[in-house]
Amino acid sequence: MQGALGDIVVLDLSRALAGPHAAQMLGDLGARVIKVEQPGSGDESRSWGPPFVGPGHDISTYFLAANRNKRSITVDLKTDEGKALIERLVRQSDVLVENFRTGVLDRLGFGVERLHELNPRLVVLSITGFGHDGPEGGRPGYDQIAQGEAGLMSLTGPSPAEPYRVGASIADLLGGIHGAYGVVAALYERERTGRGKVVRTSLLAAVTGVHSYHGTAWTVGGQVPGAGGNHHASIAPYGAFRCADGMIQIAVANDAQWRRVAELLGLDPQTPEYATNRERFAHRPRLIADLEHALAGHDRAHWLAAFAGIGVPAGAIRTIDEVYAWEQTRSQGLVVEVDHPVLGTIELPGPPLRFDGDPPVRHSAPPALGEHNDEVLAWLEEREG
Repeated sequence: MQGALGDIVVLDLSRALAGPHAAQMLGDLGARVIKVEQPGSGDESRSWGPPFVGPGHDISTYFLAANRNKRSITVDLKTDEGKALIERLVRQSDVLVENFRTGVLDRLGFGVERLHELNPRLVVLSITGFGHDGPEGGRPGYDQIAQGEAGLMSLTGPSPAEPYRVGASIADLLGGIHGAYGVVAALYERERTGRGKVVRTSLLAAVTGVHSYHGTAWTVGGQVPGAGGNHHASIAPYGAFRCADGMIQIAVANDAQWRRVAELLGLDPQTPEYATNRERFAHRPRLIADLEHALAGHDRAHWLAAFAGIGVPAGAIRTIDEVYAWEQTRSQGLVVEVDHPVLGTIELPGPPLRFDGDPPVRHSAPPALGEHNDEVLAWLEEREG
């Protein structure tokens, strides 16, 4: 593959989702990603399902989501032979990605000092659950645990009394995204310093880092935000509303948009309780009721066309299959075709970035366990030679 990172080698020691997602993002940018897996079992996400696909119904679609554009080799990190191979790979790599519990790499003989002895230019990405230090450093963390501990579940759901997890594994995915951009920054810095460094993030940091206005509501405003269902915490009307045949989403970001919406729905935009966002938010239950009473007169298709006609953002609530069938999704390169060694030609969610002027990228399928053992060893011997 070509790309912005076409000359970068990534040694991916991670498993599950946060680390693999970070390495996959680097692979999407053209890096050669070598995924190291345990012989026999591999990345634990290979066993996560349903759904499972393939002739033997033993290929996890979960694994397929986070491991495109990688080469898989099997290495037992607890054996002398396996450790020797990792040392060779470290010397030839630019980036190492790991999401072990704090201290595991040290016990295996690959602490940061040792890694930089082997390769002073190595950038190390370390993703943990709650951080590598502090009073709870080293504590194990999985996505849903982090969503709860980092406050996200308190903001999600129909009411403060019913906290919900976000449907996607958002703490893991954000951890991977933050980690990937940290790696790119460290690689850029390496061009000036000649040395690699350690990039650290965590599931706790990933979620806390996107609190945004919910965070400042407390740190500056002294208010503890709570779950507001399908409506915005600061803007009204902004959320999901019932119409004749289901729900439609409407986002009114300013008073000019509100006036157009009110006129469309037969409401008086200058009603004192609704004239500004501050008043609309203060009277939101009544506002929602008034809007839904008006929206009940027509179906979603009617209202989507009507809101488009007045230039106010509105949208449907699509199921996952509808998203991937949507031509707009496909036009953005968000669905990619790959040739899998067992499944044949399959479609995967595509990378979220595009670069103007670059030719279309041909992505490689998530690998079978140990699929590239021979290839990577031959490549390594060539590099060493």
